Order: sequence, then structure tokens, then C-alpha cells
Amino acid sequence: MEFKAIGRRKSSVAKVILTPGTGKITVNNVEPKKYFPNDLVIQDMELPLVVTNTRDKFDVKAKATGGGFTGQAGAIRLAIARALELADPAKYDEKDGHVIGGARLSLKPKKLLTSDARVKERKKMNKKGARKSPQFVKR
Repeated sequence: MEFKAIGRRKSSVAKVILTPGTGKITVNNVEPKKYFPNDLVIQDMELPLVVTNTRDKFDVKAKATGGGFTGQAGAIRLAIARALELADPAKYDEKDGHVIGGARLSLKPKKLLTSDARVKERKKMNKKGARKSPQFVKR
């Protein structure tokens, strides 16, 4: 059984397929060490698997497009978290409606299911960038 999810971050979009396996991760058909320039980005990308203790239970196949490597890693992280939520759905208590189990219980407090909506601000007219103005000349 496979679980599919999409994640977005900045201008990057990632599609992830989670299948039960040994913990093999591929990003655009390449291993993460060859695709991403540093280990910090890879750790950030694998965080949902570490938090839910499923690092060696699922194989992750990710396809990332657009943006830079940090945006792509963030998109993959969100997609993995969403796929894990599909793989281990939340169970609710009938009486008081509280969540009993599931991956959501460990992912939600770490804010791994929240989409990071911060994007680059657009350049405005008569400005040098988004906010920087040209130097003011009095005379």
C-alpha cells in the first residue's frame, strides 16, 4: 500500500510516495546526500519520520520541482508529514472527541503539518527592491 501527498514551500512543490519498506529515501531519483548540498537540510527533511519513529519503516520517493534546495526540502518535509498522517490516521474517542492515537498526535505539536506560507515579497514601483527606496535628495 502506498500513501501519496503534496507539499509546498516558497515556490517549490514536492510530491511524495510513502511505501512500507526499509527506510530508503530518494529525491528526484537520487539519494539525498547527492541532491542536497548540506546535512542540515536533509535532517530537516527527515524530521517527520524521526518524530513518529518510522525512519526505517517506510521508503520515501520524492519528486521536487521549483525554487532552491531549502524550499524543496521544506516542501518534501510537509509532504512526508501529510503522507504519514494518511498512513497512520487519527483515532477519536467516542465520548469526549479527543484524539487517542495516530501520527497526527506527534506531528501537530512540532508544527510539521503546518504549511509555511512565507514567500518573497514582490518589488514595488519606484523602489529598488520590495521596500528599499532610492536615496532622498533634499536639494
